[in-house]
Amino acid sequence: MRFFYLLILLALIAVIAIFAYQNAEAVDVQFLNWGVPTTLAAVAGAAYLLGMLSGWTVIGLFRRSLYRATETRQQGQY
Repeated sequence: MRFFYLLILLALIAVIAIFAYQNAEAVDVQFLNWGVPTTLAAVAGAAYLLGMLSGWTVIGLFRRSLYRATETRQQGQY
């Protein structure tokens, strides 16, 4: 089974490498007054990582809120 997972991982890395190679043209990313020339693959990777980070944050906040809303209070403590 580990060999199968290794093959999947290698295939995923190959797909990412092909994507990065084929999308190497320069693009300008601008935010307010800042501008950064970078590749399209870097923009896609950064968007993916920022989405992953924000998703983990939302899930973490949701889990914490759910835990606090459903926890049972011990007698005498408020």
